[in-house]
Amino acid sequence: MPLEDHERAHQRVLFAEYARTRDPKVRDELIAAHLRLARHLARRFSNRGIPLDDLVQVASLGLVNAVDRFDASRGLEFSTFATPTIMGELKRHFRDKGWSVRVPRRIQELHIEMNAVIARLSQQLGRTPTVAELARATGSTEEEILEAMDASQAYRSASIDARIGGDESRTLHNVLGRDDTNMELAEQRHLLGDLLDSLPKREQLMIRLRFWEGMTQSEIAERLGISQMHVSRLLTKSLALMKERADIDPEDFLES
Repeated sequence: MPLEDHERAHQRVLFAEYARTRDPKVRDELIAAHLRLARHLARRFSNRGIPLDDLVQVASLGLVNAVDRFDASRGLEFSTFATPTIMGELKRHFRDKGWSVRVPRRIQELHIEMNAVIARLSQQLGRTPTVAELARATGSTEEEILEAMDASQAYRSASIDARIGGDESRTLHNVLGRDDTNMELAEQRHLLGDLLDSLPKREQLMIRLRFWEGMTQSEIAERLGISQMHVSRLLTKSLALMKERADIDPEDFLES
């Protein structure tokens, strides 16, 4: 967003005056003169689930901070100094406020990091990277990678008036509130979660891969570096232990 020479010279005068006097009127004039920079940067983050007006407000806050901190005597263009400050404010907003369901900070950061890692590894490998490869590339455990994948569902929420498919008369509002025929399973599912948590981490991962991701025992064995027979024994033992600890058959709920 290049400026004319006379505009640039005028702004240098204003910045020098503001540095000397901290006059609020001069500050307001400088902010108004650079609002288009804030709007331009905010538009880079549009269509990501947060209204553009909100993004412009966040970018404007970053602009205010940049005006307050800018030292014109260092010879930098203000836009060069302000852009990283504004971008940082926008990124923090997405990290802290852009989640419909509150997610732990470390999982948010891992989720964001994974986007870049997946793109890089996909290009290098010529295929989508596995969970194990993502874990190695990010220095995380496979459980953390799976948790970050699950967390992506918390990033956006759908409007209750959103249309379902191409039918304009069918919205979320119309289908919500129906009787849940599986309500009687809620208590058992809660119990199942506690039973899963009581198992060793490896067995928890195996059950997740088998019943949630639909992997075969052979695929699980390859993923974990053990034999298929070992996987079969561990799964059988884990399911039997869960059944023994509660009066339910866990496979009834894992398969559903």
